Amino acid sequence: MTVGEAGSREAGPRTPRPVKAGADETIEVRMTVNGTPTALSLPARVTLADALRDHLGLTGTHVGCEHGVCGMCTVLVDGEAARACLLFAVQLDGTDIVTVEGLGRPDSLHPLQESFGRHHALQCGFCTPGFLMSSYDLLVNKPDVTEEELPEELSGVICRCTGYRNILTAVDETRRAHPEGIPEPGNRVRTALVGRAGQGADASGGPDEAADTASSGVQDIVLPSGDPTIAVRITTEIDLPEDRVWGVLDDIYLLARCLPGAELTDDHGDGHYAGRARVSVGPVKLAFNGVAQILEHDREAGRLRAIAQGQDTGGAQTQADITLTTEATETGTAMHADAKVYLTGRIAQFGRALAGDVSRRMFEQFADAVTEAATSGQAPSGPVKAPSALSLVFAPLLDRVRRLLRGAGKRARSERGSSDPERGSSDPERGSADRRP
Repeated sequence: MTVGEAGSREAGPRTPRPVKAGADETIEVRMTVNGTPTALSLPARVTLADALRDHLGLTGTHVGCEHGVCGMCTVLVDGEAARACLLFAVQLDGTDIVTVEGLGRPDSLHPLQESFGRHHALQCGFCTPGFLMSSYDLLVNKPDVTEEELPEELSGVICRCTGYRNILTAVDETRRAHPEGIPEPGNRVRTALVGRAGQGADASGGPDEAADTASSGVQDIVLPSGDPTIAVRITTEIDLPEDRVWGVLDDIYLLARCLPGAELTDDHGDGHYAGRARVSVGPVKLAFNGVAQILEHDREAGRLRAIAQGQDTGGAQTQADITLTTEATETGTAMHADAKVYLTGRIAQFGRALAGDVSRRMFEQFADAVTEAATSGQAPSGPVKAPSALSLVFAPLLDRVRRLLRGAGKRARSERGSSDPERGSSDPERGSADRRP
């Protein structure tokens, strides 16, 4: 049976379990999604498509006809293509699911994704996830498919934009480039999958547990290999000895409370932690669940390095590589915070300049909170709130205005000095010692 004949192959050898439940009951279901074990508590009639989109934030799986005809919702269930709109999530307990998000990473796309880009095989992009997953399934199960057979084999996914030719060309190029077999999905690594509040996710055994489970395997976080979206460096002078500052840096829970909007929720050992963070940008509210890993913690060398990643229900993802270093000064301690931040999804819609200003302001708040905690010997007096919409938008603009005004003031003073002999700038014999500040 081909993909074209039935829209998708059978969903693997596993027989869906029979489920009996009332309309108001929820059922526990555990699946592995893109390499991450997940646990959800769902009503019996929630489809796999809705579970992926509304409860795990994996919105790459698109929903079109909801009758299994258009192919937009194609995913892999136990290695075989299946229509996510025709499967109830509770029937798939114990299965392995791969969505388009698991096919490749932004910095390391799957060959199919790269080929689609080269051949302009998408316009509106609505059918693209379905075509990518169906094409992957086809090339795995029928690697010797011919160019002439491709139109029929891929007829189970409908496109209203491209006319199919570029799509078929992209798939055929991938087939020719990998005669020994197409590479496996490249983004099946443990990460944070989070549930949407009020949509049936169980807070005790659902998204939070999913994030916990992701880290409990003590699997290292993998950061993108490309350039970061934002790079931030903040230096703060603290009028306290270095050992007082490290009294805060040694306490990971206290340190996390100093980061605006963040908190740790669990310690999985071996330097791995689960946590969450909240940020509000006007009407856009972001709530990240994620994991963090301590890579270096050397008090004698004055160096602490951690990496973290998180995802929100809308598909926004952030990853960060943060290094804190300290050095003794004549007046106390200089603390340097260096951060490389990688953004994808809707959080990346903000320009780099604004995002950089926002990140810088958050780390300035973090440095102030560390200073307060080191001074008082206890957690900040109140939770360090993430920057509000006004501070995220207007404060960075005001900072830019202040910098411009300072620059204009310096230029004006320089110009006045160059035209005023009393200030010693026009007479080289007077020398720089006569110049007034």
